[in-house]
Amino acid sequence: MSERHPIIAITGSSGAGTTTVSRTFENIFRREGVKSAIVEGDSFHRYDRAEMKQRMAQAEKEGNTHFSHFGSDNNLFGDIENLFRTYAQNGSGRARKYLHNAEEAEPYRQESGTFTPWEELPKDTDILFYEGLHGAVITPEHNIAQYPDLRVGVVPVINLEWIQKLWRDKHKRGYSTEAVTDTILRRMPDYVNYIVPQFAHTHVNFQRVPMVDTSNPFIARDIPSADESMVVIRFANPKGIDFQYLLNMIHDSWMSRANTIVVPGGKMDIAMQLIFTPFVWRMMERRKRALGA
Repeated sequence: MSERHPIIAITGSSGAGTTTVSRTFENIFRREGVKSAIVEGDSFHRYDRAEMKQRMAQAEKEGNTHFSHFGSDNNLFGDIENLFRTYAQNGSGRARKYLHNAEEAEPYRQESGTFTPWEELPKDTDILFYEGLHGAVITPEHNIAQYPDLRVGVVPVINLEWIQKLWRDKHKRGYSTEAVTDTILRRMPDYVNYIVPQFAHTHVNFQRVPMVDTSNPFIARDIPSADESMVVIRFANPKGIDFQYLLNMIHDSWMSRANTIVVPGGKMDIAMQLIFTPFVWRMMERRKRALGA
């Protein structure tokens, strides 16, 4: 953790909705005049799309049916940890982009599924913002979670997470239902061992719960809308959180536990704005004092 060079990490599974949370933070940064260095977790995969397919096929031949993007073997955990460490120390570091589709790849004149070259982060940024799979990972070899000043988990109930992934991968990335289902099954051991444990290390978790039947996510025709959902927001340490203010500002919200507030799904963005804007204020105030000292 660093007062001079703070880090925010949004962590969650593929299809969980971390991108939506990231847009809210980008709006806060823009409104508050915060200059951020934005890093995508997918850029720390070890292999590009073509090589991943080759290695997956080889793993299956060797009897490994759980070769996935979620595990340590296929990600550069050491590079994430080093980026967080160097940024916390002096505001510097290296990052790249993973180009998911042709639209993202076109400006770089590269194929989709490839990485851009490693580059230095922009100079003189106020904050490092990470969004991806592994922002709060702790393993015997690496402790990524020790560096972010704010760790946020995005964790829909599992059936909703699968519906969101199925819809995104089918409609935006052209995969079949069978292919996406195979990916979900293949990732399950790494999901349990690497993704889920992170949510014990986050400061705030957002869990969207649908209020409609999602008992068979593999035949769902669409994603339950925000108005068909509730969002459970859990604070690891509720000290300093003005729950009464949140209850007054967010209609139809209530406290389910002493550290947990439940809000309508359509109010998730305003809830995040109300919760995280003071976090950003405090980070920037501490940074200002530390630089002044």
